[in-house]
Amino acid sequence: MPRYRLKMNLQLFAGEKTEKATPKKRQESRDKGQVAKSADIPSSLILIGSICCLTMLGPFFNKQLLTLFGDVFQHRLNMNVTEENVLSLFSHYSIQMLLFLAPIFVIVLVIAFASHYVQFGWLFTFEPLKPKLEKLNPLQGAKSIFGMRALVEFLKSGLKLVTVGIVVYLVLWSEKDRFLDLAQVPVEDIFAFVADLTIRLGLFVAAFLFLLAVGDYLYQKHEYEKNLRMSKQDIKDEYKNMEGDPLIKAKIRERQRRMALMRMMQEVPKADVIITNPTHYAVALKYDGTKMEAPTVIAKGADYMALRIREIAKQNDVITMENKPLARALFERTEVGDSVPADLFQAVAEVLAYVYRLKGRNKA
Repeated sequence: MPRYRLKMNLQLFAGEKTEKATPKKRQESRDKGQVAKSADIPSSLILIGSICCLTMLGPFFNKQLLTLFGDVFQHRLNMNVTEENVLSLFSHYSIQMLLFLAPIFVIVLVIAFASHYVQFGWLFTFEPLKPKLEKLNPLQGAKSIFGMRALVEFLKSGLKLVTVGIVVYLVLWSEKDRFLDLAQVPVEDIFAFVADLTIRLGLFVAAFLFLLAVGDYLYQKHEYEKNLRMSKQDIKDEYKNMEGDPLIKAKIRERQRRMALMRMMQEVPKADVIITNPTHYAVALKYDGTKMEAPTVIAKGADYMALRIREIAKQNDVITMENKPLARALFERTEVGDSVPADLFQAVAEVLAYVYRLKGRNKA
């Protein structure tokens, strides 16, 4: 019984997700669009950027508004609206509105792109847009509504609401005396006061929302890393899938070895000489002065393979010579396709010269 309990505990421990995610698991999650990000960071930065844009480009916006409404009151009130001039009017005012909103659009696009890039880098995928049938599952929907993530989102929304309310209250309370004096100031001063107050409220609210967004990003990153964790068994399975089943790999290696041996045996008939031990080793040499700088080993083998090389050489009338030291040295110091070592040139040259004399031809 204790041994059984120990085995169960080991299995449970192996199944616990205690290990950091592997690079492969992270890349797969990233390809699916699952990254650590906070949607509040872009929204808060966009709010700050838009307010700063309105503040810095105030004269430009003022000029554009005066031009737009001044044209209406000065030139368009008495004109006859016809089918011919409706499109021209629409095009004219559309261009004016685009010019008015263009700086804000540019700033919003730049901030949105930059804030997402800083959070998780460049990522372009359509995976989150694919329909998923499991989202229609009522049980899954209930878990999403009443789960821990939904509770955190609720608390986060409540915290943002409370923060905005406190900021607005404090800013307005600090200006309570000026509110009482608005009845005695010109309309232009009232508009200036309201504009200044609105900008201050927007900046304060956006700044506090940004701080909350940074905290939310840290939480999202923590949850992301937690969900990516793997068990020891998951890592073993991933490694096994990447490297392949050991049995299949062994079969592949065996097949590759057989194919290499077959190719090597096909080269034996092209050899100039087979140097043997005479029974334990066999090394096939070939030399072509127009293509090779030195004699090359095109096949070699020990025991059974040496016997097969000698048999194929005999069938194809390739000369076999017994030279125990040379055969052992070539077998141990060279691989198939290697040139003969320099210190063995003399011995090999003598063997090849003898072979050429037997064949009745001369090779330089």
